[in-house]
Amino acid sequence: MGMHSPIEQFEVHDLSASLFDLGGHAITFTNFSLGAVLAVVCGMLLILLPMMRRNVIPGRWQVLVETIYNMVDGLLLEGAGPKGRPFLPFLFTLFLFIAMSNVLGLVPGFYTVTSQLIANLCLALAVILVVLTTGFVKHGFHFFHVFLPSGVPGFLAPVIFPIEMVSFLIRPFSLSLRLFANMLAGHILLKVFAGMTAAIATSGWVASVGVLPLLLNVAIVGFEVFVALLQAYIFTVLSSVYLRDALEMH
Repeated sequence: MGMHSPIEQFEVHDLSASLFDLGGHAITFTNFSLGAVLAVVCGMLLILLPMMRRNVIPGRWQVLVETIYNMVDGLLLEGAGPKGRPFLPFLFTLFLFIAMSNVLGLVPGFYTVTSQLIANLCLALAVILVVLTTGFVKHGFHFFHVFLPSGVPGFLAPVIFPIEMVSFLIRPFSLSLRLFANMLAGHILLKVFAGMTAAIATSGWVASVGVLPLLLNVAIVGFEVFVALLQAYIFTVLSSVYLRDALEMH
């Protein structure tokens, strides 16, 4: 049975019986879990399979992987500086997981992991946790100076410090909400136009103009692929910028 509401595609459904209980709640394998596992597996295959063939001349897939790697490396160097190099594996993994989750979600029948706010919030909190840990390990309690920009008069410190603190703590929510809103809106738009195309195609003589919404639907899918990759790019850029605070306290 097809879905009647564009919102139904975001519902989480059990795919298995209870695996175990945690705090009185049954833990099951869901369509969300399947989407997350597929994103991880596809990301690993994208990286590992081209590297298994050690050709003198790199193939197309190897060139693609190296291009993605160099792009993330460039984003990290630009956002966090040379000191951010040790965090390249972390940011590369983040980018690949988000990109794979977004793109796989465009395939009919696949669940969009990043359409769940809590999933995005966990990714964003991981970034902030890395930033906080790095800041305190590298600078100790001097890391609190990041909440008080240099040159601020002493009498303004009681006002500026809490504002900067709140601004810092709200970062994971802004990161997760941006990704969540774009994935949610894009998939709803795709579902609405797909339903409209199907309705026109079965409406008798009006079906002769059905190619127009079909072409529009194809264009929207292409645009959503672009947005899916762009959101992974933006998430990585902002994460790199946040890392600079921990490394250089700017």
